[in-house]
Amino acid sequence: MKKRFCVFCAMLFFPMAAQAQTDAEIVARALAGAPARASEDAMVVKWNADHTYVTLKEGSNGWVCYDRSGEGRRPAYAVQCTSAANLDRIAQNRRFAAEAADRPALQAMVAEAAANGRRAVAEYGSMWLAVNGPDQASARPHTTIAVPDGTTASTGFPACGDVTGACIMAAGTSEAHLMVPTAR
Repeated sequence: MKKRFCVFCAMLFFPMAAQAQTDAEIVARALAGAPARASEDAMVVKWNADHTYVTLKEGSNGWVCYDRSGEGRRPAYAVQCTSAANLDRIAQNRRFAAEAADRPALQAMVAEAAANGRRAVAEYGSMWLAVNGPDQASARPHTTIAVPDGTTASTGFPACGDVTGACIMAAGTSEAHLMVPTAR
């Protein structure tokens, strides 16, 4: 009986150990989503359950990248890079997502934080480059540019809808951003 229990425990442990990543693997994975010219000098962080982060690789160019795989309903390969100035906003977004029961509750939390001045504001003009897919080889990029409180009038970009180029979403809110069409 004891031998069977040990075998059972080993069967449970080894698959988890095989999925665990070293810090070097996390860094390599996160940087695979970075713009080529930025990856060498980008910072890489690993997020903790309490919405704080550990710096795995120091950076010097203002970019920060992190692995989002395993978060909620994210695909198997999900990495994101943005300005290091956005780390407070990312932490707040992660906290809100963890506390919200569903998407409407999340949107309400964001709106309330914006209304009472507690919303961490994204750096105006900063890119958010996400690369997502079932695996790295088939992952696709998704790029947005933060324009907090931007409108069609203030940015000159049309509202998203039937446009073929970049457009603005969530205009006039702290969530305003330009959607950049992908080339693939």
